[in-house]
Amino acid sequence: MKILVIGGGGREDVLAWKLARDSARPELFCAPGNAGTRRYGTNLDIGAEDMDALLAWARVHRPDLTVVGPEAPLCAGVVDQFEAEGLRVFGPSQAGAELEGSKVFSKEVMSAAGVPTAAAEYFTSAAEAKAYLDQTGVPVVIKAEGLAAGKGVTVCETREQAESAIDESLVGRAFGDAGNRILVEAFLDGEEASILALVDGTRFVLLASSQDHKRALDDDQGPNTGGMGAYSPAPIIADEMWPLIRDTVFQPLLDELTRRGISYKGVLYAGLMVGESGIKVLEFNCRFGDPEAQVVIPRISSDLVPVLNACIDGALSDDLVTWHDDVAVGVVMASGGYPGSYQKGKVIEGLDDAGSLDGVVVFHAGTAVRDGDVVTSGGRVLCVTARGRDLEQAVAQAYKAIEKIGFDGAHYRRDIAAKAFRCVRST
Repeated sequence: MKILVIGGGGREDVLAWKLARDSARPELFCAPGNAGTRRYGTNLDIGAEDMDALLAWARVHRPDLTVVGPEAPLCAGVVDQFEAEGLRVFGPSQAGAELEGSKVFSKEVMSAAGVPTAAAEYFTSAAEAKAYLDQTGVPVVIKAEGLAAGKGVTVCETREQAESAIDESLVGRAFGDAGNRILVEAFLDGEEASILALVDGTRFVLLASSQDHKRALDDDQGPNTGGMGAYSPAPIIADEMWPLIRDTVFQPLLDELTRRGISYKGVLYAGLMVGESGIKVLEFNCRFGDPEAQVVIPRISSDLVPVLNACIDGALSDDLVTWHDDVAVGVVMASGGYPGSYQKGKVIEGLDDAGSLDGVVVFHAGTAVRDGDVVTSGGRVLCVTARGRDLEQAVAQAYKAIEKIGFDGAHYRRDIAAKAFRCVRST
């Protein structure tokens, strides 16, 4: 069995890691992959957004299954193109991926479906957006409409910050075409959680909860990033919340997509805010989260290939996904300067020592191989993930592993899962 994994980040490394352990023992190919994915299969010198090259390779090699990791190729229609070639591919169509590709579209769908979310208006004019602040006041959230690698969202506590964020996107074009239109959204107070679902067009299976850490620095300080760490499960999602999440978030959203003629298959990711006013949706994404995937997927005890195929075939059922009874914590090690500018090519040491610790897997993201050394090649370099019988053990093991890894300029948060400890102690 041949499987092609499209992408080269941490999410794709954990997908390759899990697929390599499947009972089918597939032959894996990753396009382009990273220094981590080469442990499980063959890296291809093909970019994740190079549609022509991806299709050319697939026509010749005919993979039995293609798994699309990142949002950009999904939003560009890679699933539609592979399906037109008669290839089996896991992921939503371009129409379905628009939930992530356009925050305006996502808001419109949520409104039509009655999904609870924050009020928002969209603008292409900086002057009009600033005038709207007179109505909203602060705090307020400014969001670039399109794909911005997790960095297009700014929580603004002052009017000055809000106007600066508006100018950054609409005037300075910090996010390129992705920021040509922005949402000015009401601020929601509470604690965030991520819920991922596997969807077969009609049915869906909710995966374990997790919580990402978006800010670059401890205590949720600093700029937004693509994610500095995560843990699963997230105790903020209490047992009694699951029926509510199913019935008020996922089911109506999928029903509305069906009404619009969109058969959604793949991963549907809901970023939730849990507060005094209940559960509200911050955003929907069309793929496994990163770094959420690095803590959710290792907790799945069942094979992954059958459930991905079931999503494609419209044959999904709850019994296809079973879980380890443990906790997982992942801490991201990033390049110095991230999420701003950073240098590449820093030699990474201690990977084998860290990975030899019980329950630890070091997932690669921004890594490459140069002259036999593993070196940094991106902003988020590694996600050091540890599983344990409880949160305390998993956190301790993750940070123990990090102490064994070094590269010039490395930085990471030292408070991953601190919110979970506070939540557990308050119950």
